[in-house]
Amino acid sequence: MNPDDKSLFLDAMEDVQPLKRCTDIHWQPERNSRTRQELDTEQLDNFLTLGFLELVPLAEPLAFQRDGVQQGVIDKLRSGKYSRQASLNLLRQPVEQCRQMLFAFIRQAGREGLRNLVIVHGKGREENSHPNVVRSYLARWLAEFDDVQAFCVALPHHGGSGACYVALRKSDEARAENWERHAKRSR
Repeated sequence: MNPDDKSLFLDAMEDVQPLKRCTDIHWQPERNSRTRQELDTEQLDNFLTLGFLELVPLAEPLAFQRDGVQQGVIDKLRSGKYSRQASLNLLRQPVEQCRQMLFAFIRQAGREGLRNLVIVHGKGREENSHPNVVRSYLARWLAEFDDVQAFCVALPHHGGSGACYVALRKSDEARAENWERHAKRSR
């Protein structure tokens, strides 16, 4: 504030008196008092696509396997022999919310070093039903993650064709620990 501004301010405020503490004064709430929505900065990196989608037929089970993943791993995943470390429920959620929830879930599972997940997406009775749309997007989205090694349909007691098992890549720490353990044996 330069000296001229300060003198103008003081001149304008010379006859102002503070309000007395009074019980008759009731402050009105601000008119535009909407709660501020926090910006989820993690979602800024969300690379999952929402464009044109070819629906996966209901008769076709969800399945994906990256090159280099051993068949024995896929067989154990399919038979539910890996313990489930976390699960995500996408039932009755809008597609955009499913996209955001899946992105955050896979990222968090990767940070925590989890490897075996269950995702419940539901199943519809008709080709164009909402659960089948989510299921079809899920098949696309999971393949877009580099950390996802494989996924397949869950066993009936874990949701059957309305859920899928997901196998994530080992974290660098787990890989180093595994190498240490096996290197000691070979000496």
